[in-house]
Amino acid sequence: MNPTEGNHSLVIETHNLGKAFKNVQAVKSLNLQVPEHSIFGFLGPNGAGKTTTIKLLLGLARPTSGSATVFGYDVQRDSLKIRHHVGYLAQNPIYYESMTAREIMRFTLGFFFKGPRKKVEARIAETLDLVGLTDKADRPIKGFSGGERQRLGIAQAQANYPDLLILDEPAASLDPMGRHDVLEVMERLRKHCTIFYSTHILEDVQRVSDTVCILDHGELVAQAPIQQLLGNGGKQFRLETIGNAQGIRPLIAKQPWVTSVEAQPVDGRTEWQIQVTDSVVAEEQLVALAVSEPGVRVTAFGQIKVGLEDVFMNLVGGDHNGRE
Repeated sequence: MNPTEGNHSLVIETHNLGKAFKNVQAVKSLNLQVPEHSIFGFLGPNGAGKTTTIKLLLGLARPTSGSATVFGYDVQRDSLKIRHHVGYLAQNPIYYESMTAREIMRFTLGFFFKGPRKKVEARIAETLDLVGLTDKADRPIKGFSGGERQRLGIAQAQANYPDLLILDEPAASLDPMGRHDVLEVMERLRKHCTIFYSTHILEDVQRVSDTVCILDHGELVAQAPIQQLLGNGGKQFRLETIGNAQGIRPLIAKQPWVTSVEAQPVDGRTEWQIQVTDSVVAEEQLVALAVSEPGVRVTAFGQIKVGLEDVFMNLVGGDHNGRE
């Protein structure tokens, strides 16, 4: 990689990037920052604008507003330079069914390398091994499973030693085993390049991503390291008590690290949901505060664990009919 401009710690950076199709605004004022050597999950429901954004980054579509750079190169002026550093896998790769994986890779590498045959064959073997297809290298594609086809697509995208790998819904149509295999390959590749992949499968994002961006109706609704995005859930606590609920509420509510207190009576008990700014202090003091009120017993206590699905559903809602 030898980019000549821009912030080298950011592989992708967009500034108010937008794309309109007639009366439809597919992407709206998008500001992305993709760190180097990360797995960046580009998340959103169908029609959110994910594929359109990828086309803009690859120079396959022209923005109607804003700008974007990849490795410091402008996506409109320098798309050919960008493609030297990028590997791309479309959502549904198509192959000649009678060809083998090795023949497909030989065909693909012919676009990038003119060197000695021995070196080309070594690169083919290396990429097929990287995606776990060595034992299937000489089988016709027509016998491949969905997961094996996607892994072959990733091998093709890796052919030119890319610094950035862009994957469009790499596991969308796969069964659980196929998805597992593709995610495993992605984790294996993280030491070689930055991975930017679009998906609507929340479980996959939570498993492999370092940073997550959530897009809805073409608009950016969240962008953060995944632990930070999920961390807000660690600042909610559940407390279950028996006794004088009215006496407990003011004790808890007046604490400077408590931002909200909700109580719900259930079968002679009171269930509390408490939002805090400092989870460490809350863990140390909430139970003590509750039992300091005479006659009160605590029957359950713990942090409320929030998954990516909870975060996603809080941020994204409504009708998602649209276009990519």
